[in-house]
Amino acid sequence: MFKIKKSLGQHFLKDETVIDKIIAALKEDSCTNLLEVGPGGGALTKHLLQIPDINFKAVELDDEKTAYLKKTYPILKDNIISQSFLDIEEPFDTPFTVIGNFPYNISTQILFKVLDWKDKVPVVIGMFQKEVAQRAASKEGNKVYGVLSVLIQAFYEVEYLFDVSNLSFNPPPKVQSGVIRLKRKTTTLDVKSDRAFKVLVKTAFNQRRKTLRNAVKSLFTAEVLQDALFDKRAEALSVEEFAALTFRMS
Repeated sequence: MFKIKKSLGQHFLKDETVIDKIIAALKEDSCTNLLEVGPGGGALTKHLLQIPDINFKAVELDDEKTAYLKKTYPILKDNIISQSFLDIEEPFDTPFTVIGNFPYNISTQILFKVLDWKDKVPVVIGMFQKEVAQRAASKEGNKVYGVLSVLIQAFYEVEYLFDVSNLSFNPPPKVQSGVIRLKRKTTTLDVKSDRAFKVLVKTAFNQRRKTLRNAVKSLFTAEVLQDALFDKRAEALSVEEFAALTFRMS
């Protein structure tokens, strides 16, 4: 078989009920190209390979797991990218879905990488540490709503699908997990620029205990800052309100 490497944050899914639910969620949307991130021991892979007419690739950093997968599933011979997901180029020329039991130590970075590819990735279904999954799906007014929530939800509808017990993995992680689905929005959010939007959101949440007026005063004129909207804290603003504010930045 293979060794489980803690250094890579490896916790392999073993619960067939959870696997079935993830596969069922994937099948709700049509998909031609599919990228699995971190297939590990192939718990999801063996089911994904059975989907008819799928153009499948996987990205796996661990050479030992890559060798195991190629031996177990010969069809994968030329379809495994032996790199970190964070370092790869777009794996397909046309739109592709991303799925995976994502390594928890880089899960937030994975979501930001997906954002770089947002025009090519209509759907993501992923297993995350529960805290990260909740942050991605959280709406304004919630204490876990933050930079990740706003930047992801600017482009994707995020649905928290279900919790996953740590006992569903080998070895069990110390944290609980959750599965979320991202579906690309059909309407584009109107912002001054992607850069302005990111700067505003990150600056606002960098001092989230302060009112917006104090947190983002460097980005607006004194006249604009008189607006009562700036009496609020960052976590009270919706994604759309952040977007509208970018047009008032100095």
